[in-house]
Amino acid sequence: MNSDYKDNRPFLKSVFRSFKYAIQGIIHAAKRERNLQIHFVISIMVISLGIFLNLSHVEWIFIVLAIGGMLSLELLNTAIERVVDLVTTEYHPLAKQAKDAAAGAVFIYAILSVIVGVIIFLPKILTLL
Repeated sequence: MNSDYKDNRPFLKSVFRSFKYAIQGIIHAAKRERNLQIHFVISIMVISLGIFLNLSHVEWIFIVLAIGGMLSLELLNTAIERVVDLVTTEYHPLAKQAKDAAAGAVFIYAILSVIVGVIIFLPKILTLL
């Protein structure tokens, strides 16, 4: 056997374990977080509309980035809320500020995503009318 041979099984096992934990985190949040559920439903509607309106490749890139960014930020917001709740069970102004700032980041990206959607979808919808 070649002395340069390296057994990658432990590395691959750890990578797959990381994927497993990430998927578990998404599933857990999707089951319990109402806002994430709303984002998933809206994402399915947007994807369906995009298929119906036959979006271009470039338009799909912006839609996918908007959806992926939105879902990612919502998951981060959930993580921040969980950590804050773990650290303090009583009301604390800094805990409120941390939660509000995370929610604000989600809100800003949601507005950006709506603007992207309007720019892409509105002209196509208007031509159908």
